[in-house]
Amino acid sequence: MANFMSICTMRNLLVLSLALNLSLIMRVFYEGEKHGPRGFSAQKADRALEKAAHATQRTLVSLSSSGQDDGEKLINLDHGDPTMYESYWQQMGEKTTVVIPGWQSMSYFSDVKNPCWFLEPEFAKQVVRLHNLVGNAVTEGRQIVVGTGSSQLFLAALYALAPKDASEPISVISAAPFYSSYPSMTDYLKSGLYKWAGDARSFDKEGPYIELVTSPNNPDGFVRHSMVNRTGGILVHDLAYYWPQYTPISSAADHDLTLFTVSKATGHAGTRIGWALVKDPEVAKKMIKFIELSTIGVSRDSQLRAARILEVIINSSQNPGGPESGESFFKISYHFMAERWQLLREAVNKGRFFSLPDFQQGFCQFLNQLSHGSNVKTKAWKIAKAYSEVIRF
Repeated sequence: MANFMSICTMRNLLVLSLALNLSLIMRVFYEGEKHGPRGFSAQKADRALEKAAHATQRTLVSLSSSGQDDGEKLINLDHGDPTMYESYWQQMGEKTTVVIPGWQSMSYFSDVKNPCWFLEPEFAKQVVRLHNLVGNAVTEGRQIVVGTGSSQLFLAALYALAPKDASEPISVISAAPFYSSYPSMTDYLKSGLYKWAGDARSFDKEGPYIELVTSPNNPDGFVRHSMVNRTGGILVHDLAYYWPQYTPISSAADHDLTLFTVSKATGHAGTRIGWALVKDPEVAKKMIKFIELSTIGVSRDSQLRAARILEVIINSSQNPGGPESGESFFKISYHFMAERWQLLREAVNKGRFFSLPDFQQGFCQFLNQLSHGSNVKTKAWKIAKAYSEVIRF
């Protein structure tokens, strides 16, 4: 056994693990071709990718715990973590520092005059300023509802939009490939109000439904529109990636209910702050009630930190290069994401196992230039990145 471990290094085991998991993915696609459309779906491929990623992650964790890492960096295929902007924020130094005295933010209430009584006025102010600057969403005539990330707001939206007196749960759908957590988040509490009903493209059930429209889409990065378009349908637009570093800003989104999150806009996932722009005041009130019942509001400290971060981004765009504002966050992050995509394409082109979509260029109103159709992270990025590391061994 000792002789085997001396020969089989971390590098060898990583290659072996990836090869085994890639064979699982190839088998799924082979079965799809063999049995035709009825025996294969995008969701099966998605589950295969997830299974392969989790299996490889378990292998890496096992090797790490046994001390067989040979000092090499482990590749985490399990989830994304937007730390790629960390270097930018380090360069900004103390500009985003927020000092909160011990006596501040002690009350549950931020603004008793606002229907969303736990919404910090300064955070709401910076949200409006940011959308007006970027031009990616209409804020006039909208209630801002803050949440602990857009995940809580997603559930609050389902609660608010689902009819309370229906004979059965309302169907929740999204066009495949969709965000992998949508089904589990929808059905986790086994609510009698709503239930996951799968791919919007194949949805043919009569009656009301809630369709989730993610644009640019996670995981494939394409611009999305509603698919079903039937009477009784309710739309929730998840625009987490509708920022200029990911996709061209063509117009201000004007929807009934739109979700955004700090984690994708600025990279501050750990702050756990998201917001919704809601046109119907009654829907907003129900969302606020859901958040009140689940978490009795949203961290005021996190909102103050997020407000300062958004303010710094705004200042860096309005006065780029200034001594008090620094370089434009959106321009730097756009080029940074473009460079990552270039490296990814170069890695994928060296092999035969993966391919990447070609996105059309579009004119970005904010950057005032032609930009690539999507810099959004894709699930292929995780495995292709690992593959690129392997082929360099």
